[in-house]
Amino acid sequence: MNYIGIDIGGTKCAVSLGCSDGQGNVRVLHKCQKRLTEKRPPDLVLPELLEDVKSCISQSEEAPKAIGISCGGPLSSKRGLVLSPPNLIGWDNVPIVEYFQKETGLPTFLCNDANAGALAEWRMGAGRGTENMVFMTFGTGLGAGLILNGRLYEGTSDSAGELGHIRLAPFGPVGYGKSGSFEGFCSGGGIAQLAKSYVMEEIQMGKAPAICPTMEDLGALTAEKVCIAAREGDALAKKIISKCGQMLGVGLSMVMDMLNPEKIVIGSVFTRARDLLWPEAEAVILEEALEYTREVCEVVPCGLTESVGDIAALTVADYYFERSRQE
Repeated sequence: MNYIGIDIGGTKCAVSLGCSDGQGNVRVLHKCQKRLTEKRPPDLVLPELLEDVKSCISQSEEAPKAIGISCGGPLSSKRGLVLSPPNLIGWDNVPIVEYFQKETGLPTFLCNDANAGALAEWRMGAGRGTENMVFMTFGTGLGAGLILNGRLYEGTSDSAGELGHIRLAPFGPVGYGKSGSFEGFCSGGGIAQLAKSYVMEEIQMGKAPAICPTMEDLGALTAEKVCIAAREGDALAKKIISKCGQMLGVGLSMVMDMLNPEKIVIGSVFTRARDLLWPEAEAVILEEALEYTREVCEVVPCGLTESVGDIAALTVADYYFERSRQE
């Protein structure tokens, strides 16, 4: 079966045509040129996406069965609304499902991007073959998708899996509007915040740390720079990453004890810096998590790297279309 996927991010979005083998695997057949979403309202972006959707339909050898949309939350999949994502300014209560269904006549399904990523990793990536899996983004922020008892668990209001909002410490980097949150400590933005606070301590004590020798350099600090410096042996960078890894261990211990998953699949920063983060996290897990939950849970980097957004959106179409047929 063929499907249309729409991957909507905070800066860019793209439409793709793909096909499913009927076993949960999808592949991209054609991808349209990316469109800009940053600082652009939906009344400008949606017509462009519709143009791309129609182009994909015309190129498809068989009529696509459905459209899948992966988008950052908050959103309501049941009502088909994009509510007010912080990275999509002006996208307030957008009836995106109704828009595409009306214009194309195709069943359209909307899914939080972390949930979409969880579906893709569960069906085709590192979580394949599991019944209970947690997928965590660990990118700009920390989102999560939950696969429980062989099914995506979305919660009552599409808010299940908001692990980034859990407070791990009374004070710390701010993430998800909360100081000391899981997202604050364990995200690209959080690592940058943590680095700035550590660097400021050093500078105020009259030192000039190699990763950021002056206050004027603070704005250029990124998680990538910190990880590179840590690999090169920089003591301060290693201290920053160590703290991030320890707090990751605290958060993962909670997830293991609460949900008892077979696998926790983590993307983005963790995928690129697992060698730096995991030893610290594992040491904490051995102390914090219950033995009978940690021993059955494997923590792994994500398996899908190329075109993951396109694959996730197409997986949304395939998963929900098949589920609607069964129900």
